[in-house]
Amino acid sequence: MSVQQPPVRRPPEPENIVLQARDVRFDWSDVPLHWIPRDPVATHLINVLHMLLPAGEEWFVKVFKEAVPYIRDDRLREDVLGFIGQEAMHAASHDAVLDHFVEQGLDVRPFVRQVEFVFEDLLGDRGLTGDRKRAWLFERIALIAAIEHFTGVLGDWILNAKALDEAGADPMMLDLLRWHGAEEVEHRHVAHDLFMHLDGSYAARLRAMGETITMLGALWHRGHRFLMARDPIVRGRIKGGMRHLRRTGPAGLTPSGRMVGASVARYLKRSYSPLNEGSTSQALAYLAASPAARAALR
Repeated sequence: MSVQQPPVRRPPEPENIVLQARDVRFDWSDVPLHWIPRDPVATHLINVLHMLLPAGEEWFVKVFKEAVPYIRDDRLREDVLGFIGQEAMHAASHDAVLDHFVEQGLDVRPFVRQVEFVFEDLLGDRGLTGDRKRAWLFERIALIAAIEHFTGVLGDWILNAKALDEAGADPMMLDLLRWHGAEEVEHRHVAHDLFMHLDGSYAARLRAMGETITMLGALWHRGHRFLMARDPIVRGRIKGGMRHLRRTGPAGLTPSGRMVGASVARYLKRSYSPLNEGSTSQALAYLAASPAARAALR
């Protein structure tokens, strides 16, 4: 007869956290282009993030600033303002990585301009007024809530990605990714809370997730192909694309397709809560230990 194991007890999560931007700095001078040694494919699958995040998170900031006057809850307003400060710092930190790529002979600017077109033009303000302006604002907040689901899931993944340490990944790059990931876990509820406060439509949430999967999947695939083709060391000898996740995901060097797919299934449930993704306690523990975050406190 099998013995039933007791349920795993998670430590209680901290409450009433005040979100704040941490003024971090990173020195990229000694970070190699292939910061996961001997694995340019896995390196660039993660490097796509650096090309997407500056424009994407600057867009988050613009949209959320536009949403502030519509917020009727003081605590949510405080969370949104803290979210804005953190996202602005994320955008600036990843922008510095792009400059480092260019210095190493990997000119990412053509692809970054495409990403900027998506967020600044396709998803920009459109010059609308009245009810149409408000409807477009709420639609974009639904998109951000869906995107933030993925950033929270990825943040939780990077905090626990021991395979990257075992592979000898550069510690400076890991600290950037884990500092950012920890803050994504820390504020993972804010975009969803704002969407539920202003709209909350289940149909809008489903539509936004479908659009987000299409957009991010296409950008990630194109971005990886771009990086592998322009890499001055690889010089296009290996074609990029999402198919490589079949190796890097199970190896723990990148998120796996199965993990991401399972997270989408959770998001699509009416009972979904971002607080069930990741651990605030773990995120705060990393932020207390992160070399960059500790230096910012000093």
